[in-house]
Amino acid sequence: MQELNQSRAPIKEALEEFTSRRVVPFDVPGHKRGRANAELTDFLGRSCMSMDVNSMKPLDNLCNPVSVIAQAERLAAAAFGAAYAFFMVGGTTSSVQAMVFAATKRGEKLILPRNVHKSVINALVLNGAAPVYINPKVNKTLGISLGMSLEDVKKAIQQNPDAKAILVNNPTYYGVCSDLKAICELAHENNMLVLADEAHGTHFYFGENLPLSAMEAGADLSSVSMHKSGGSLTQSSFLLINKGVNESYMRQIINLTQTTSASYLLMSSLDISRKNLALHGKDIFKKAAELAEYARWEINLIGDYYAYSREIINGDTIYDFDITKLPVNTLEIGLAGIEVYDLLRDDYDIQVEFGDIGNILAYISVGDRECDLERLVGALSEIRRLHKRGRAGMLTQEYIDPVVEMTPQEAFYAAKISLTLSETVGRVSSEFVMCYPPGIPILAPGERITADIVDYIKYAKEKGCFMMGTEDEEIERLNVIV
Repeated sequence: MQELNQSRAPIKEALEEFTSRRVVPFDVPGHKRGRANAELTDFLGRSCMSMDVNSMKPLDNLCNPVSVIAQAERLAAAAFGAAYAFFMVGGTTSSVQAMVFAATKRGEKLILPRNVHKSVINALVLNGAAPVYINPKVNKTLGISLGMSLEDVKKAIQQNPDAKAILVNNPTYYGVCSDLKAICELAHENNMLVLADEAHGTHFYFGENLPLSAMEAGADLSSVSMHKSGGSLTQSSFLLINKGVNESYMRQIINLTQTTSASYLLMSSLDISRKNLALHGKDIFKKAAELAEYARWEINLIGDYYAYSREIINGDTIYDFDITKLPVNTLEIGLAGIEVYDLLRDDYDIQVEFGDIGNILAYISVGDRECDLERLVGALSEIRRLHKRGRAGMLTQEYIDPVVEMTPQEAFYAAKISLTLSETVGRVSSEFVMCYPPGIPILAPGERITADIVDYIKYAKEKGCFMMGTEDEEIERLNVIV
């Protein structure tokens, strides 16, 4: 079929045809192909502004695609090995929330690891489903939370046979993967769906010698951040569904929250990037993995830093590891990851993805170069030489097991009062507290606040973590249930 020719990009082709016709615009957007705002057009470029157009018959409509968008979605599905692929222009946040909305309703149970992105718990706030958390094990040397133990998943299923679905990170932000195939088999044996958050796993579908992708493992739904490792524009994403999932119902769920004014810049970037990965992805991610391995080797030669990889695999909570990721533990130089993050940015003009209490993460993807990695290695070496100190007084663990008292929705909408941090110990939170990135809540609505959590929040603030989620922007106070 011509439609399944991966060298085509139907949305891009339709936009090129449309702009060549010089159609006179009496529709939105009001900038009229950039003529209304010369400064904006100069800044973004005339080509960009001319393709920022409204849905119309020649260009199809994302809410109910029947022509070029439908063709592009079928091409994406074929490239990812899915039954269907939906173009998402609200980021992977909207994809994740659509998965949760499709799988669960108010009062129904969702089994999930607690180290999920805030978008998952936000979805529970909105639809009222009840989380059944599997508290992840922690690698205490690295201070990172891991994947889900298969035994813990079995236990959660046995204790909650009425749960509707299981959500799995594939991988975590740090590159850690659970045994997704075994989890899928367990879930399906117990009539549960499997939802995969693959925000950081686009490359699993195209590279070699990488962890298993969700569609290949048998997951029912997967959210894929094409803009992270796939090269499309920020905020563009795919929602993949496997055989047996109702495509039409999924479209209805998506349309509950997705914009009716979808950006053709975002959609064309998905279309063109899918084409690039379908044709060249194997070579692209082979190079990305080689660059990450090279950088890991060089960083570990510096001393004190630990850039970890597949040697941490244990066959269970670390079932596999994404070798394109470059996480680096910084604790042995006496600096928190966020402190190294700040030094790299402020003193060396190097922006890594994030820094937490004990690690930094450099994101290696389609556009990286060896010379840039050499610059990163050199900067880390100099930071160690100039700033190394003792570890006394440092916290090491980025995850604290929560005590869940009520559902996120119940807590978020409950009557609340504002108390100082110290006064909140023992109370139940009605809001989030998180460092962003990575966006994994330290505290979520419905969880009891402990002294350890308050100490962690104070420590993260002191170290300079960018924190968010609270009504009080300074995070001196928290809202708690009355």
